[in-house]
This record gives sequence, structure tokens and C-alpha cells, in this order.
Amino acid sequence: MRFLTRSLVGLFLMAVTVGVLAYAGFMVRSAVELRRNAESRPRPTQERVFSANVTTATRETLKPVLTAYGEVQSRRSLQLRAPSAGQIVELAENFEEGAHVTAGQLLVQLSTTEAERARDVQRAALADAEGALEAATRALAIAIDDLAVAEEQAQLREQALERQRTISENGFGTATANETAELASISARQAVLSKRSQLSQAQTQVDQARNTVERQTIALAETERKLADTRLVAEFDGLLAGVSAVEGGLVSNNEMLGSLIDPDALEVSFRVSTSQYVRFLDADGALTPANVEVVLEVAGTPVTALARLSRVSAEVGEGQTGRLVFAQIEAGAKGFRQGDFVTLLIEEPALEGVFELPAASVDAKGSVLALGEGDRLEEVATEVLRRQGDSVIVRADALDGREVVTTRSPLLGAGLKVRPLRPGATTADPAAALASPMASAGAEGASAAGSRSADTGGEMVVLTPERRAVLIAFIESNAGMPAEAKARTISQLQEEEVPRVVIERLEQRMGG
Repeated sequence: MRFLTRSLVGLFLMAVTVGVLAYAGFMVRSAVELRRNAESRPRPTQERVFSANVTTATRETLKPVLTAYGEVQSRRSLQLRAPSAGQIVELAENFEEGAHVTAGQLLVQLSTTEAERARDVQRAALADAEGALEAATRALAIAIDDLAVAEEQAQLREQALERQRTISENGFGTATANETAELASISARQAVLSKRSQLSQAQTQVDQARNTVERQTIALAETERKLADTRLVAEFDGLLAGVSAVEGGLVSNNEMLGSLIDPDALEVSFRVSTSQYVRFLDADGALTPANVEVVLEVAGTPVTALARLSRVSAEVGEGQTGRLVFAQIEAGAKGFRQGDFVTLLIEEPALEGVFELPAASVDAKGSVLALGEGDRLEEVATEVLRRQGDSVIVRADALDGREVVTTRSPLLGAGLKVRPLRPGATTADPAAALASPMASAGAEGASAAGSRSADTGGEMVVLTPERRAVLIAFIESNAGMPAEAKARTISQLQEEEVPRVVIERLEQRMGG
């Protein structure tokens, strides 16, 4: 009897187990069929709308700024070299690196012993030459007087000869007397010739003595110059650099002792391309004195000065391109030194009727995406004039007053509809305002539920627990939705009141 009872109980339990398993299989099958039927329901198609930041293109007159880099140098510098060989006996107290000196200040004094000795010897030689010139001058005066006396004697002898001839013609003279008078006249003329020769010699001696005096004077001036060359003085006010002289040291002729730089006569040399250089030429081909701002970064603090374009190098230079241009820094600039590497901001001639747009709004072809009718994008071709920093200057008549996409993306193109995000406009959700086509590069459900489900504006709705659970389950099962968007949307659905727009978008994706 006990065996029969146990058998019946076992059969009953087995029947109950089989029934429970059958019911579970039925429930699973029903759920699978329900899910298949739900997935096979046709979902309403919806055009994809991207959010895009736009800005209004306004025609204006702009002055582009060209950025260049150059080196500061002094327009007035002097190499300090030893004018002669010798020993340094005196140095200026401030003859040191970076010291300020004034014009005419003695910097270096060399030994003057040899130079003074040579000067004194030359002075004595000049005195001798001057004495010789005086003696020759006196001899010349005597020779002139001798010649005058000889000419008078010759004239008297000639007159005596004429008288004797007259007497002879009258029959009172003798032949001997005539001959004696003629001989005396000839002797007198011979004496005149001799005195003329002596006068010529005296004049030659005077000329030689005068030339000797001039040579000795030149030689004395040379010795005095060499004596003056023992002093090295500053030619102008400036700063010393590269100082290498020491007191008591021996220097050779033309040895480099340092350099003198004028800190108030600075300029910047920089190189630009030929096309950039042409922008600064006037109608006659001359360089315009454009305004330049020179910027020197010192420990993060910029030191600025104003300058103007002054000249351009006469040649390109071997292995170089473009043009080497010089900008003269205005007087009074502080903080700049020769050799500084600086940045130059050069103001170009004004461009009229142009547009300034973000650099990311223009593609490689020079076209932009403009907002057309119905918030659809249109591609507009432009002429890119300048690129500077994060901006680009373009010319396009079709852009005047139109809104342009500030950031191009591979997902944006002509014909697409966008939701424009304008500067200064308030959006209900910062995440939606910042959403870009790249954020919606996942599945279609991720784009709709991720970039749009965060809207908090509009009508608020109170969800039933069942409806809330269905929406949360849909989001959790969406594999294409980013984790951030899932967490943000679920947190919104868990609130007591949920924006209606969020619910409608989710239910559209669900097919409800």
C-alpha cells in the first residue's frame, strides 16, 4: 500500500514538472514571437538633421596682418681695433661688456714712447730742412744782386765800345783801342751769363730745400698721427660688446678689442616670400613705409615696439629665396638688443569688400557651406586672399549677408538639412548645442537618442512606471548608442517629469 502511494505521488510531481516546463517554453516562444513581430513593424523614415554652428558673413574692409620673424641689429656699429701695435698702459674704467660710453671718451691708451721719439726726431729733421731753405733763399737773393751788377757792367762796357767806335769813325781812334773795348764788352757779357747760371743754381737749391721742408712736414704729420693712434676713443654714444682688452697686455696692429653699438639706432632684418613682398610695393615699385609691430617674448611677457619698413636688400643671396627686408625701429624703444629674435606683425594694405571667416569653414578648394532655403546647405566658391591664424579672408559676392557653417565636416555637404546654432543663441541643452555630425557617426538610433534626447525644454510629461520601464529597456538594449548618451537619457527618464520631445523621439525609434 505504501509503495502504491509513493508511486502516485511521484507520477503527480513528474506531471507537474512537465506542465511547468511546457508553460515556460510557451512563454519563451511567445516572447520571441512578440519581439520578432515588434522588430518587423515598419518604422517611419525620418530625414537626418545635423546641428551646425553658423555665422553671418559681413562684407567689410580689412587690413591683413603678415606675421614674420627676424633678428634685431644696429644700423650704427663700430669695431674697436688697435690702431697700432704696442702695450696697453691705460683702460677706461667702464671699458667692459655692456658699459655705456660717450662720444670722445678715451677707451684705450697704448704706450707712446716710440711714437714720441719718432715725432721728436722728425721735428729736428724739419727744423734742419727749414734752415736749409732759409740759407738757399738768402743765396738766391745774393745771386739776383750779382746778376744785376754784372748786367750793369756789361751795359757800361757796351756804351764804352760804342764811344770808341764813334771816335774811330771820326779818325781819332786806333785799332788797338777798338779791340780793347770790344774785349771788355765781351768779358762783361760773359760775366752776365756766369751770374745767370749761379742764379739758376740758387733757385734750384731753394726749390730742393722747399721740397725737403714739405717732405719733413708730411713725415712729422705721420709721426703725430701715429702718436694719436695710441689713443682709442669712442666715435659716438653707445654700448660696448665683445670686450677683450686688458691693461698691460700687448696688442698687434688692427687687433680686435671689442665693438661699439648704438642702442638707439636699431632695425630688424627679416625674409618674406616674393609674393608677400610685392604686396608692400607702391605704383612706382618702391617699398611703402608700412607700420610694423615688433614683439619680443621675455619670460612670457611680450615687449613691443613700433617700426616702419625702410629698405630691401639689393640681392637675393646665394641659396636664398624671397626678399630680405629691413624695418627701422622707432627711437625710444626699450628692452631690445642686437641679436634678439623677434616676431613682426606687418600691416598690409587694406582689402575692400572682403569677408573674414573661421579657417575651419573653408575647404581645400576654397569653398564654404552657406545656409540656403529651408536650412539646407549650399556650396559657395570663394577666392581665398589671406590665411592668418584661425581666420581666413575671402572674396565672394554670393556670401554677402548669408550664414556660413563655421566648421566643415566630412558628414556635411551641399543639400543636407541642418539645425543652425547661431552665436549668442540659448539652447536648452548644451550637449545638443555642441553636438556635431561626428558625435552621430554611430547607428541611427544612437544619433537620435544621443544627440537629441538630452533636450530639457518644452512640455514636461509624467510617465507611468510601465511606460518608463519600456523606454529604459529600449535604451539599454540599443547597442549602437554611446554609453554617455545612454546614461544621460536614462537619468532624464528616471526623473518625475520627462520632456515630451524626448519621449516622442524614443517612441518613434521604437516604432510606437
